[in-house]
Amino acid sequence: MADTALQLGIVGAYMVVALAVGVVAYRLTDRSAEDYYLASRTLGTVVLLFTTFATLLSAFTFFGGPNLAFAAGPEWILVMGLMDGIIFAVLWYVLGYKQWLVGKRHGYVTLGEMLGDRFGSTPLRVLVAGVSLVWLFPYVMLQQKGAGQAIVGLTEGAVPFWVGAGGITLFMIVYVAISGMRGVAWTDTLQGLFMLSLVWVAVAWILAAVGGAGEATAALAETNPEFLALGGGLYTPQWMLSTAISIAFGVTMFPQINQRFFAAGSKTVLKRTFALWPVLVLLLFVPAFMLGAWAAGLGVTVPEGSNVVPALLAQYTPTWFAALVIAGAMAAMMSSSDSMLLSGSSYLTRDVYRPLKRVFGEGEADADAREALVARVGVVAFATLSFVASLYTPGTLVQIGDTAFSGFAQLTVPVALALYWQGTTRYGMYAGIGGTQVFYVLHVFPVVETLAGVVGASVALPTAYMGWTPGIVGILLGLVLTVGVSLVTSTAPEEKPAVYRVDGVDAD
Repeated sequence: MADTALQLGIVGAYMVVALAVGVVAYRLTDRSAEDYYLASRTLGTVVLLFTTFATLLSAFTFFGGPNLAFAAGPEWILVMGLMDGIIFAVLWYVLGYKQWLVGKRHGYVTLGEMLGDRFGSTPLRVLVAGVSLVWLFPYVMLQQKGAGQAIVGLTEGAVPFWVGAGGITLFMIVYVAISGMRGVAWTDTLQGLFMLSLVWVAVAWILAAVGGAGEATAALAETNPEFLALGGGLYTPQWMLSTAISIAFGVTMFPQINQRFFAAGSKTVLKRTFALWPVLVLLLFVPAFMLGAWAAGLGVTVPEGSNVVPALLAQYTPTWFAALVIAGAMAAMMSSSDSMLLSGSSYLTRDVYRPLKRVFGEGEADADAREALVARVGVVAFATLSFVASLYTPGTLVQIGDTAFSGFAQLTVPVALALYWQGTTRYGMYAGIGGTQVFYVLHVFPVVETLAGVVGASVALPTAYMGWTPGIVGILLGLVLTVGVSLVTSTAPEEKPAVYRVDGVDAD
């Protein structure tokens, strides 16, 4: 009981510190939408780097990835640490820099605003927001599920799953309501530095306890020699490339990441940030996933439904340090969750509520107050529904995360074409975004199988195409549909093909 109280006290204290930072940020935040959602586009290199980094530090990173390394070996590092880090850095430059330029000129806050203005299409704006909110749901649920599992593992079941998941849900609702992007970015920076430091201290502590990296690797070679060979088991070349591309493309379209492309203070900030990104990714993913792999060789027992990192820490480190690491992991989950809800509220109010308000002819009186209310109600409803879903969803953290990544990844190619190819038309965007989403959803959810069963038939869509995942095939389909339909359709009078000509913009 004393250990449980200490563990929960450490986790609770960390959350109080994060909340205090949010309160300070709230006192310094303007009441404008641009400041609340984008910190008035003033983020510097360190804050932009670490807020992006911490926003991606999720339950998928600290629990799902090490679990996969524990079960199938450490080659996952090649997916997340090398290929994904490099691919996303390239996309950050190719798409993020262009988004920053046009956002700076036109004052865009969301991806839907940018595309809706580019093509003069309110339905496209709503479509992009709707797709983003749909795929944001499982990833928010992932954080809640990870938080519940972390508390169960830390306290050895003394605190039930729903308490951990419910606690982070309540915290992130309160935090998003008061802090805005400025507070989120500040706490992200602290959380990113804190978690990065703790992971390396945890590695050092555990390796010292077992006799060093050589001993830990030798034990892994004895119990699981296949883990030290490239290309075995789950890790086929197609699977690795599919996963790396889907994650990198998906991350680029995540609302909480995509909006950070608009928030940079200058061109120099953006260039420094994406140059440093691969280094920061390696510094985190290599130690985190190696902990999972070494745990397999060390014979760590992981209770059913739990995660390997808490079990490993419980075996080799003191109670207080294990609690501190789990507090850091919880912080990582919170930094993802609060950013998701903040971005989700902007998509809901600016890309869904505003167009609907115009359709129904609502006046401008008290418009800001009503939007603020819609944003807060939306955050509460979204977080509550995802919490309830986390209690009943059977999928693993890796499965849930992969589903969301690939769903977002379907947006990347149409968005890239809209930014760079003036021949892209409104109908090409409808086809590229809508067609790929339908294709992917049919593969993720058993819609076809269910409908076939109703008429007594047996039909199943393939789970892979010559080793490539449906997510990758969907990305290629998006290219074909967007280009093909754009070539056979005309530009509508409302479209603004010149809006993305950025020559002459003072990027500094």
